[in-house]
Amino acid sequence: MDTGSTAWMLASTALVCLMVPGLALFYGGMVAAKSVLNMIMMTFGSVALVGCIWVVYGFSASFGDSIGGAGLLGDVTEYFGLSGVMADDPKATIPLSVFVAFQALFAALTAALICGAISDRIKFGAWMAFTGIWVTLVYLPVAHWVFAFDGKGVVGGWIVNKLGAIDFAGGTAVHINSGAAALAVILVLGRRLGWKKGGATERPHNLPLVMLGAGLLWFGWFGFNGGSALTSSNAASVVVLNTFTATCSAMLGWLLVEKLRDGHATSLGAASGAIAGLVAITPSCGAVSPVGALALGAIGGAVCALAVGLKYRLGYDDSLDVVGIHLVGGITGTLLVGVLATSDAPNGVDGLLYGGGFSLLGKQAVGAFAVLLYSFAVTWVIAKVLDRTMGLRVRPEVEEGGVDRHLHAESAYDLLHPTPAPAPAVAAQPAG
Repeated sequence: MDTGSTAWMLASTALVCLMVPGLALFYGGMVAAKSVLNMIMMTFGSVALVGCIWVVYGFSASFGDSIGGAGLLGDVTEYFGLSGVMADDPKATIPLSVFVAFQALFAALTAALICGAISDRIKFGAWMAFTGIWVTLVYLPVAHWVFAFDGKGVVGGWIVNKLGAIDFAGGTAVHINSGAAALAVILVLGRRLGWKKGGATERPHNLPLVMLGAGLLWFGWFGFNGGSALTSSNAASVVVLNTFTATCSAMLGWLLVEKLRDGHATSLGAASGAIAGLVAITPSCGAVSPVGALALGAIGGAVCALAVGLKYRLGYDDSLDVVGIHLVGGITGTLLVGVLATSDAPNGVDGLLYGGGFSLLGKQAVGAFAVLLYSFAVTWVIAKVLDRTMGLRVRPEVEEGGVDRHLHAESAYDLLHPTPAPAPAVAAQPAG
């Protein structure tokens, strides 16, 4: 047992856990004041539900021996209820239990990312039902395809082992997966009332909250990407360096597009650019050099800044740009592995610019679009069935009045629904 690597994985798990409030604040600041608590509740609620599913059958379905050796789904019974996880394996580098906890947060955050696309208009109960079904039918199989490596006598997922695509920390399984799912749910759920560019539904209510959330996500992402090395090593160090580098250039890339297109650079753009860079570097952080990370981040930030405007042209209401950032950023980062990868990086593979030819780029494309199509198709069916049965959308008067007050009987700020002042005391009048 490597105590240094174990300590790094424990710290990385804690860092990733900090991304939960980071995401809640990032999303919460971008919605209207009457919806911020619902946004935070959807984030925390999905994390809680997925954590329970992970213990019962989620980890086993993702990392158990592939059923029939097909690389499509892990054996649900192998670690059912996390049986055998607590045993001390002297041959292991890190305890299996810390890996289980680390990957549980990956599953939980992937599901939580989707809620940013459908703010202000979905029932909380319907969101929780969707989360449980989606994780079971979409995330767990895709995580097996991408994250489950072959081992001694163990068959893992088809993308990582048979196809040989590179996804260091979840460009496909996390970002393309959640982005494609978000698009499917949007199309079933429909637009917000009065939705239009620059309208009241589009204006963030608290930009400092957005920036704070982005900062927490950036901090936690060092554990998200660096912990995926599964060891305290040079590889983890390179990954952390590339994660920082790409985020910096992506922020500048987004702001440059904003300045040229709109005439001003915004704090919302800076926060969104940072997240776009983190998304883009996630699959490639172990495959590129620091200079490659600079280039990848700048491209990712600029492309995502342009992509978020597509919702107005195509008419889909992606509330907080989950499609524009996570789907587009995930595809960009995954494909650029095939172009910018260098064998000097921890993954040890050359891309197109380093003499590796088109082979790796082709593998990356197959992996990315296989996840996109599977996630979109299955998610659309899930959302459609739930909409026809329990109903997904709140009533118009609930949407107009604010989901915080109607769904949770709370408001984030007392100024929204102030408590009436007590009536002044009336002096007693003398008798007669």
